[in-house]
Amino acid sequence: MIPGPQPPPHASPAPMHSSPSATPRQELPVEIVSDEEMAFIDAALAAAAAGGRPLVSSTARRAAAQLSCAAHSAAGGDIEDSPVPRRSLLARFRERRALAVTDITATEWCEKQMEFMLEHGKPERTEAMKAGLERHAQLEQEVVERVEVAIRSEEELWTVKFMNFIMGTNQLMFKGITREIPVIGVVEGSWMIGIIDEIRMPIDGISLQPILVDTKTRVRPTIPSEAQKRNGRLQLMCYKYLWDNLIAEKFPAENFFSYFDLDPNYLLSDDIRQYISSLGFNAKTFEDVLKYFKATCHTLPRSGESLLLRYELQSDHSLLEEYQFTYDASWFKDQIQQVLSFWQGSRETKFVTEEERWKCSFCKFASKCPMIASTSRC
Repeated sequence: MIPGPQPPPHASPAPMHSSPSATPRQELPVEIVSDEEMAFIDAALAAAAAGGRPLVSSTARRAAAQLSCAAHSAAGGDIEDSPVPRRSLLARFRERRALAVTDITATEWCEKQMEFMLEHGKPERTEAMKAGLERHAQLEQEVVERVEVAIRSEEELWTVKFMNFIMGTNQLMFKGITREIPVIGVVEGSWMIGIIDEIRMPIDGISLQPILVDTKTRVRPTIPSEAQKRNGRLQLMCYKYLWDNLIAEKFPAENFFSYFDLDPNYLLSDDIRQYISSLGFNAKTFEDVLKYFKATCHTLPRSGESLLLRYELQSDHSLLEEYQFTYDASWFKDQIQQVLSFWQGSRETKFVTEEERWKCSFCKFASKCPMIASTSRC
């Protein structure tokens, strides 16, 4: 595969974890790369790369054309006579991209709201949301130093993610804690990516299984509802599933290259190679980095069955509650299958249950929602 034309070096700065011995060129301002932002970066890079090389190979296009002709012949009529099936949300909005864990949790919260966001765009962030992001940035800065590195291609964007994983997990094993660790894998047949808020090693000195933690901030000093806790449980279980699959060496490299249209032989830029070298690694191609990533996964332990949600008050960061729960594989699988059936278009979009219609009071799309309109007429 021939890489497409590369934008100038300053086109896409990307933050990377730094080791204590590295000599980074420039520190980033305090900024967190959330699941949403990683998904946004993925979309921007995919759009930029589209002009340089096709997302679908010529062979795939020919096969699609043959399938189309065969379907037309079987129908025995003009294509205008056949209704065009509506493409799934997954095909329309996440083609050749991974679903973010935040896509999963937002869908579980309210499918209709998720549909509105995909169709009409996300509402502006509220002050509470901005405060939550700032708090995550503060927590990250406590344990992670970030530097600015220019990226020139989608392969280099993934290189940054894999190196962040490698350096972050090294920090976990040597210092007992790390934050903002990217994880990726296939869940029930769909690619998924997320960023684990925090990973800790147990302080009892007995267990060697890391504890996955997520910190959430609240505007008022109240305990979260069951719906909020359920959403948080799903988020952490997604992270655990992705982490454990990586550790079990279930990363499908060939599928990864083909699905995301990536060239394993892509030559990394001098900037990226120099930074990787400063961390003690020698990589020339994208595949070299993936090998280091897989080797790192091989050395790590599975995560613990116990997961932890922390709730803080936004105003002073005081702890409101620590909610510990156990991973439930059966419940998780059922939840994921429900969410994916929505994305794959195999059923109609669901509204929130009557018991959880209080969510509608906080929804920016409430005025457009048919459920609200039908309720108000009753």
